[in-house]
Amino acid sequence: MTKEERLQKLKDRAKALRGFENEYREAGHRIIAGVDEVGRGPLAGPVVTACVILPEDYEGLGIDDSKKLSEKKREELYSEIMENAICYGFGLCDNNVIDKVNILEATKLAMKQAVQAAEESLIKNGKGERIDLVLVDAVTIPGIETKQISMIKGDANSISIAAASILAKVKRDRMMREYADIYPGYDFASNKGYGTAAHYAGIKERGLTPIHRRTFLKNIEDK
Repeated sequence: MTKEERLQKLKDRAKALRGFENEYREAGHRIIAGVDEVGRGPLAGPVVTACVILPEDYEGLGIDDSKKLSEKKREELYSEIMENAICYGFGLCDNNVIDKVNILEATKLAMKQAVQAAEESLIKNGKGERIDLVLVDAVTIPGIETKQISMIKGDANSISIAAASILAKVKRDRMMREYADIYPGYDFASNKGYGTAAHYAGIKERGLTPIHRRTFLKNIEDK
């Protein structure tokens, strides 16, 4: 594939991802936010969410579902999205909250936080506007008055949700690399808290850390 062909492929993908947002803008929505989460499955660490509002004319070359991108590409796009977004916000629920309310409810709480943070940023910027539509991947966020649309595989079909998935993924990965220094022996820098062989070996040798989700590890006793 030539350089020109690769560029055209990126442009075609970006155009396809903007389709949902364009459709809703034609229906009268102006400030559209995308929301996604990262970290529902790991044995350790928080669930992290992001909410992002992109400019209508933002092309977004390279943006896609964060799971389809390399770590290097995600880092590049993270900076680009942060620089070009109208506003963004993050949410987080740690392992203690996850153990208390369950992972699905913790995810919804973190999504609500992210939407509120993004809207506060929007208002603070003096635009006098509020989010009027939230596109969210797979779930419905309780406790927000803004109209929302839950989209199955939203991170693969909406540029706003895909951008949010990148922000949340990079944010959480950076946190897990920091935890790797605090809690060595679990390979958090590589596995990001997921249940790899190295992670289970670390648990067997060292026991559970303060960031482990006890409800995900009911058959393992603390040392």
